[in-house]
Amino acid sequence: MERFGFVGLPNAGKSSLFNSLAGGGALAAPYAFATTDPNIGVARVPDPRLDALAEMSGSEKVVPTTTEFIDIGGLVEGASKGEGLGNRFLGGIREVDAIVFVLRAFSDADVPGPADPLEHLRIVETELTLADLESVESRIGRRRKASRSQPSDTALAEEVAALDAALEHLAAGTPLYRAWPVGAVSEGSYEHPHRAALRSHFLLTDKPVMAVLNLGEDQLDAASGLASPIEAELPGATVLPLCVQLEAEAAQLTGAERTELLEGLGLGEGALERFVAAAHGLLGLRTFLTTGEKESRGWTFRAGWRAPQCAGRIHTDFERGFIRAEVIDWAELLDLGSWTAARDAGRLRVEGKDYPMRDGDVVEFRFNV
Repeated sequence: MERFGFVGLPNAGKSSLFNSLAGGGALAAPYAFATTDPNIGVARVPDPRLDALAEMSGSEKVVPTTTEFIDIGGLVEGASKGEGLGNRFLGGIREVDAIVFVLRAFSDADVPGPADPLEHLRIVETELTLADLESVESRIGRRRKASRSQPSDTALAEEVAALDAALEHLAAGTPLYRAWPVGAVSEGSYEHPHRAALRSHFLLTDKPVMAVLNLGEDQLDAASGLASPIEAELPGATVLPLCVQLEAEAAQLTGAERTELLEGLGLGEGALERFVAAAHGLLGLRTFLTTGEKESRGWTFRAGWRAPQCAGRIHTDFERGFIRAEVIDWAELLDLGSWTAARDAGRLRVEGKDYPMRDGDVVEFRFNV
């Protein structure tokens, strides 16, 4: 399951964002360090395609994909040197897949702290960069020495080259996601070559980033203009303007009440759907589907994955003993009315090991172990 870590200053709205996505559970209070231990939530990702397939198949159970959110205590200036929650905060984000900056733009006399999102971003980036610089400086000498003693170890040489490059950027005050931007995700590799060599070091800035700009209710009409400076400062990153407090209130409602509130406030489909779309795009995530009488289920995979890799998301035996995949697009399957009808009409495609899976593929894997 992909994990998104919320990073920001105290009172930026991280816990309220967590509640708007995961449906509650985090203390949101107008004072610093209301969150001292990470809150971890799992949200079911809405997918109308899956619901339609489940209805077609008469499925007993519907299992959508899920996303994990981690609400981490507020970061303050000097965190890299132990201020505030210090290392306790930084340790909470080392193993997330992507960082979500929560940047406050609203003013409220009852909520302390700055209301300039660019100032929020400056402080957070500086502390993450300083923490990474200290990590690289403490490790690079040992890795260089090991590489000199093992000149035939190409993987170690690549790691040292990546650490050297990281050290140069970090010493100049540049976080690695700025030095090595992910850019547009293609159907192939979307990572900078150094990222694989540095993965075992769990560097804080060597992750994809996006930003949630937390607005006041009175700022919603100006959302695009308020987001523009952040978009200019983080080129290529998605900036999602939200009134997090309103979204958190809407998340406590269900059904018609929630829809009525969202429509009445002009919030569209709500924070979860918008956030998941942006977050999945950030990591290059796609969804394939399986359907039948017992269960219809969504499965996430990375852009560019081949059929056997996707089969491994269901079970490792499926990947190890992969023979072939029977595949059809979800919309085409719905038009035909059933898997049996699709097979009888000759519309199921038989794909082998080199088939790159597509978003919205409905599949049955054949394997032998």
